[in-house]
Amino acid sequence: MILGLSAYVALLLFIGLSARKAIYYGRMPLHGRMELYPVPQEKERHTYGGSYMEEPEWWSKPRQISKASEIKDMLKEMLFIKKLFQNQRSLWWISYLFHLGIYIMIAWTILLVAGAITDLAGISVNSHASVWPALLYYLTIFTGLVGFIITTFGAASLLLRRIFDPILKKYTTPQEYFNLILLVAVLVSGIIVWSPDLTFGTARQITADAITLSIVPNTALLIHLLLWEVMMVYIPISKMGHYVGKYFTFHKILWENEPNVAGSNIENRLKAETRTRPTTKWSAPHMQ
Repeated sequence: MILGLSAYVALLLFIGLSARKAIYYGRMPLHGRMELYPVPQEKERHTYGGSYMEEPEWWSKPRQISKASEIKDMLKEMLFIKKLFQNQRSLWWISYLFHLGIYIMIAWTILLVAGAITDLAGISVNSHASVWPALLYYLTIFTGLVGFIITTFGAASLLLRRIFDPILKKYTTPQEYFNLILLVAVLVSGIIVWSPDLTFGTARQITADAITLSIVPNTALLIHLLLWEVMMVYIPISKMGHYVGKYFTFHKILWENEPNVAGSNIENRLKAETRTRPTTKWSAPHMQ
């Protein structure tokens, strides 16, 4: 029961700490506009890096914004890590494998929960069942096998790249080594626990036990679950919590080009922020 409760606590902390970080970012002062084009939301003009400011007396005309173009560009970054592909192709391959693996592992976890609930409802999840249980059965196997393989390979490759690449090594902090070692430890311990049953029926049963707070773990499972819980709590408060900042980085910094005109929300916010006084007394020595 205690292990089941701690899993719930870890999951709630993951959600809560992620939300806390998002709120923190949302309350930060306005950024210094970067004026980096193209901006995807610029309807038609984004294809060549244009801006609404090309229009004569643009301030008197309604802006034409393309949400479809913005979503398309956002999905390219979220699903394919577009900017890394464009700027660091050699690093992109292993990084993309790792991130793709994470997405698949999330799908695997959702399928395990769905399968556990289905089992608890009295419907057996197996290859000979009706459409829904059979679909859960096969998708769980596929996502579990593929997810563990490519995520572990990607995480281990990123760790080795940071260790042996002389350039990347210069910029790698101890925390970044720890992050990757923790991820590899969770994945490897998971492989040790789940590999004896590659249909993941055992994983589904343990998920059901977690839902009903009735887990009775062996040593390997205990280590794996404790590592997983540490990871879930640690991710939002570490650099790995960058998923929270994606929206703000792109929508509120790179792509934010709302004009500051009289009476606008931007003007009102700027006026309010100019009245804000620093709360710290930080200073540094100056060169003479």
